[in-house]
Amino acid sequence: MTGAVPQPVDRSCDRTRAWVTEAIRRVEADANRSADTHLHVLPLPAEWGIDVYLKDESVHPTGSLKHRLARSLFLYALASGWIVEGTTVVEASSGSTAVSEAYFARLIGVPFVTVVPRTTSPEKIELIERYGGRCHYVDAAPDMYQEAERLAAETGGHYIDQFTYAERATDWRGNNNIAESIFEQLAMERFPVPEWIVVGAGTGGTSATIGRYLRYRRHPTRLAVVDPENSAFFPGWTLDTPDYATGMPSRIEGIGRPRIEPSFVPSVIDLMIPVPDAASVAAARHLRDVTGRWAGGSTGTNLWGVWQVVARMKEAGVRGSVVTLLCDGGERYRHSYYDDAWLRQQGMDLAPYTATLERFVSTGEWKPPEQV
Repeated sequence: MTGAVPQPVDRSCDRTRAWVTEAIRRVEADANRSADTHLHVLPLPAEWGIDVYLKDESVHPTGSLKHRLARSLFLYALASGWIVEGTTVVEASSGSTAVSEAYFARLIGVPFVTVVPRTTSPEKIELIERYGGRCHYVDAAPDMYQEAERLAAETGGHYIDQFTYAERATDWRGNNNIAESIFEQLAMERFPVPEWIVVGAGTGGTSATIGRYLRYRRHPTRLAVVDPENSAFFPGWTLDTPDYATGMPSRIEGIGRPRIEPSFVPSVIDLMIPVPDAASVAAARHLRDVTGRWAGGSTGTNLWGVWQVVARMKEAGVRGSVVTLLCDGGERYRHSYYDDAWLRQQGMDLAPYTATLERFVSTGEWKPPEQV
């Protein structure tokens, strides 16, 4: 054998390792000083024997469920060596994830650019910019992915890609994930193991984490995923078509996608429920009227699914608990879901869905508009 003997290649850099170590400490410190989110009880007639809980993710520092995801994505990218000092972080987002990622980018001192649809609420745009992020607009939601990849390549940055990494950046076995938190908070309740957990799918990461945790911990709890109009998740799940795409944007910000995302894990889902957009908004407004809590449209989608699950339990004589998420606050949607002029422009008639909800909580009779 001839030629030079290969020598070890050392690519370590003390300064880079020190910077990453400090960045991880800052992100972990943010989690350490944040209390867990509240689990509110929604009022129901005592004779139903059913308790409904709303896990309030709006109390995170950046105001939404996506704070958990953004923290996990940044830790995953830092630990993988993809974000180092000076790296421009790029994302594709309908808004809330970008708000949270802008927060963490500022926390560790790196630039942040997000690609968002022009229809993103102005309140979210203001929050992204308040945290030092820059918004890059596209006219059609499906164009976000390619444009984010292009910007990352152009800047020499890192496309953090929530839609691919959401299901793997969070430890589904526990380690302070949302599923573990739910079960710890239910421990003192009369039904500590819920019959159902109901969530929406945006990246698919939350449903994947919860579904895997339920199986790993051997809980009998079933997972229902709700999906708004125009989204690919429900038809793709129903038809067992993993590459299903509608190519259409969702009017319910934060959930619903024009394609089935890589982080969506259909095999952990027990039930999927399609939800009309008007039903989502009606349910969010109904929550405000009944409890005084303002929530976004995705919470309304969750609640429309919750009431269907509760109706099934009630009809079958099943007692137990149901848990869903308050994904973000309604103050981000004053110019959309809580604006009657915007609803008229969208052609949304909330009245029949509101009537369904009011009838159900007062009589226990579930008759959605198409059945009335």
